Amino acid sequence: MSVLEKIEWVYPPRHGPEWGSGGIFGLRYHRGVLYYTLAFEAKAWFVSSSDVYVYEFEQVGKLPTSGGDTYNAVDAVDDELFFGGWVHAPAWYMGRGEGRRATVSFADKYSHVHRYIISEQRVELLWKESIHDHKLWAGEVSEIIYDPVGDRLLLARGDGHMNLGVYQLGRRGGRASPVTRRPALKGTLFYDHACFDVTDDPLQGVSGVQCVDLVEERAFTLEFNDTAGMSVDGSPAFHPVAGAATHSHGRFFLFVRGGVFVGNPLDASLERLVFIRLFDFGESLYAPRRTMAKPVAGGVLVAFNAYSEALLHPSNELEERISRATNTIVGPSVLLYVAPPTARIVAVFGARITGFEVVDGKLLVATNNNANTSRHDALPLDAGHRGFTLLGMDTVNAQPPPVLFTVRGWQVGARVFGGVPLYGYREPRLTIRSTKQNRLTVYTYSIDLPPVEPEVDKYAISEGRNTLDLKPHKPGIVAFKLEREDHGAIIRIGLD
Repeated sequence: MSVLEKIEWVYPPRHGPEWGSGGIFGLRYHRGVLYYTLAFEAKAWFVSSSDVYVYEFEQVGKLPTSGGDTYNAVDAVDDELFFGGWVHAPAWYMGRGEGRRATVSFADKYSHVHRYIISEQRVELLWKESIHDHKLWAGEVSEIIYDPVGDRLLLARGDGHMNLGVYQLGRRGGRASPVTRRPALKGTLFYDHACFDVTDDPLQGVSGVQCVDLVEERAFTLEFNDTAGMSVDGSPAFHPVAGAATHSHGRFFLFVRGGVFVGNPLDASLERLVFIRLFDFGESLYAPRRTMAKPVAGGVLVAFNAYSEALLHPSNELEERISRATNTIVGPSVLLYVAPPTARIVAVFGARITGFEVVDGKLLVATNNNANTSRHDALPLDAGHRGFTLLGMDTVNAQPPPVLFTVRGWQVGARVFGGVPLYGYREPRLTIRSTKQNRLTVYTYSIDLPPVEPEVDKYAISEGRNTLDLKPHKPGIVAFKLEREDHGAIIRIGLD
């Protein structure tokens, strides 16, 4: 019997005190076992062709637990599968206060790393940590990278209030010790280094890349002092919140809100790190957040999510702005396949794609229809419908599906936005319902390695409805910039 015949395909809302909805995380198929963690129920699944084992994180603390993992912290080597994240053990829902604002206590929130021994079908807790505070928590484990040189685990910790940075942990457990003190969310092996983002300020996003030399066991940081100077289109990255990282074609790829940083962070003389704009819709959290980027079919497959995080009950002016931005849906989630110099939309989904994995020659995609919410938006249950969708591997070479993006003028102002791949589409177009006369600049580029300057075209925009045929810009990626801010404008990018 195939592993795919033994998984549960749909997970409706169930008990799991946390914020909004979690998802299916950590998808990894290794030596005939499919692992994933269901958050916020805090259940780790290990599915083989002959057996299904579910672990409820009871080794961390008292039941009922909640949480588990919401960043895809997993790696595998030999007979072992390592998985991490965070878990409430037990979970404490504190209830609603004034204005329906609700919270969960962090007093028993633990960061964790486990291993699953495949031949023994056994889970073992390697490490856990909590600061036992009702409002603060220790850095979650958001990435696990096995270091084959030092035979250790490198852990990214960037979501939390204490003990942030890149940490190391032995394969058999023990004490987790810091390698760097700069907060990090995602990373990947890159040649004989492990490279991670630097996220000192989660709202502002990535401010650099930090790399650990696996041979000499030292770390260094490349600061992003000028993202406009790094950008292919000459304009800065706007709130480049960390999403997912991988490596391919001899380059490091760090996907963020608004695009991707790609190049060689180890040696700028070989190729400097550049920023290429992708799906940048301004004041929107349309982003490769809480998802994956993986090598597939010799290229890179990555998801950009429509509704991965949201704030429902703002308590100040900044939160009101964040709430408006995160709850304005600009388009569906997409799977993007990058095979430089091309980038192509290969699948369209709903609110979120939390992970994907190749299993038995098929592409298994984990989805969710609700967001991970914020601050005062806690619930006693997971509010999302989570599940799996199965695609054929020919998806990465199929005709791109139709898709529509709707952007409001207040979201983009007079900044560069877009970064929408036209590859494979027959009738791409842009329409603008403008409240004033304006000029639109169109940048056309590809994921060229090394980078090439974009083509630049300018178009006059009249008050009222304007339609721009984008076929002359095929098969590139297109980004746009309005000369004058038009907060009342409605911009639609339709791809058929």
